[in-house]
Amino acid sequence: MNYLAHIYLSGENDLVTIGNFIADGIKGKSYKKHQKDIQIGILLHRQIDTFTDAHKTVRQSTKRLHEKYGHYSGVIVDILYDHFLAKNWSIYSHVPLDEYVNHFYNSLEEHFEILPLRIQKMIPYMMTDNWLLSYASIDGISRVLEGVNRRTKNRSGMHEAVNELEEFYKEFENEFTLFFNELITFSNTKLTEIQQSYL
Repeated sequence: MNYLAHIYLSGENDLVTIGNFIADGIKGKSYKKHQKDIQIGILLHRQIDTFTDAHKTVRQSTKRLHEKYGHYSGVIVDILYDHFLAKNWSIYSHVPLDEYVNHFYNSLEEHFEILPLRIQKMIPYMMTDNWLLSYASIDGISRVLEGVNRRTKNRSGMHEAVNELEEFYKEFENEFTLFFNELITFSNTKLTEIQQSYL
């Protein structure tokens, strides 16, 4: 899953949310140098990724892209699923998306000193272009795909995946909805288990 989904699935603890958000850059057992709630978020992130990568519905979405985008298909699906989460946000949260996103940005600024350097450097771009809110529109997702494509030095061709999004919009949305409901249940259970292991 991409940024918005990981943030959403973290619950209401800001430090758990930050841990989940930064987890991709934390390798192996190095997570143990962080404080408890950050560790919980990192471990939750890993569980979410494992569940997502193995899920048959996600693989169905990925298969639709694989011939053209190869091993980048999974990254693209993560981004497309964030689009459907943002677009249908009111189904999943009573807090409007712009308020939710602003709270998260404020939390990042409040805890800036504990963020990895890579994340610190990314934050100004994330906030200026309001990535998380922009996911709700196809134009916003198109810009995200273009940005990720540039980071692959244009090898991935991911900027073109907006075409598949538009062509198979209903299929992707149905797959997201089916999967995400299962992921919410899984994440809630895993978060409770991880928190109890720290007691």
